[in-house]
Amino acid sequence: MSGWVLLLASVCGGLGAATRYLADVGIARLVGTRFPWGILVINVTGSLALGLVVGLLPGAAFVLGAGFLGGYTTFSTAMIDTVALWRDGERRASVLYAGGMLVAGIAAAVLGLAVGGAL
Repeated sequence: MSGWVLLLASVCGGLGAATRYLADVGIARLVGTRFPWGILVINVTGSLALGLVVGLLPGAAFVLGAGFLGGYTTFSTAMIDTVALWRDGERRASVLYAGGMLVAGIAAAVLGLAVGGAL
């Protein structure tokens, strides 16, 4: 891998992280609940997008996948949100959030791969 590819992936990672922040804040303002809908939407759409990238543009998977989408999605924040819901007594919501995100993320990735491969 060339230094330019690594630099481009790094810049894309920063842009992905900034996009995640703006999307999370925007969704939180729109929905207005304590439930972490923003991170759920971000991780599922990121899984879909990664499937599309791998299916459509496998040569760009490092820059767009590991770079932008790696910065855009966040497993760690999702796990902190899961623990916070549990700690706050929202046990059912905590389990549904973690399990739902996993199932929806896998389904979105499979869909993205299928659509990307078909195009």
